[in-house]
Amino acid sequence: MDKLKRVLNGRDAEEPGPLSEISDATSLSWSTRLKAFIACFIIGVVFSLLGSFLLWVPRKGAMLFAVFYTLGNISSLGSTIFLMGPMKQLKRMFEPTRLIATIIMLLCLTLTLCSAFWWHNKPLTILFCILQFFALAWYSISYIPFARDAVKKCFTACLT
Repeated sequence: MDKLKRVLNGRDAEEPGPLSEISDATSLSWSTRLKAFIACFIIGVVFSLLGSFLLWVPRKGAMLFAVFYTLGNISSLGSTIFLMGPMKQLKRMFEPTRLIATIIMLLCLTLTLCSAFWWHNKPLTILFCILQFFALAWYSISYIPFARDAVKKCFTACLT
């Protein structure tokens, strides 16, 4: 468990120094971080589900759907900040292996809100939410070793 904590905190490759001592003294405990991660992730899932239910509201349903679904995805994505820290999370998001997935995911988050608020196009909003889901899923599996290769092989096998 200590090895997992060190890897997620980014301290596996760091040498102890004054900066890491300050970080240790001011950071949350591991149990608090884990509780905050779980709470933030659950809030994200609840917001996403709430957004899905609000899609069927007659007026302003697409806007409510877009807002809650996007906030849910942002909250779920942001929950990992409690495990890794904000700077490490940002560095990992823009690593070369995740760069395209991160850009597509952020673009889909933005386009979902644009299609709901400015373009007022419900089918386009739903399309961008579906793309948002797949972009977030593709981004998320990039943290699992060889998961992308397995998904690619699975789709290739299904299509042939």
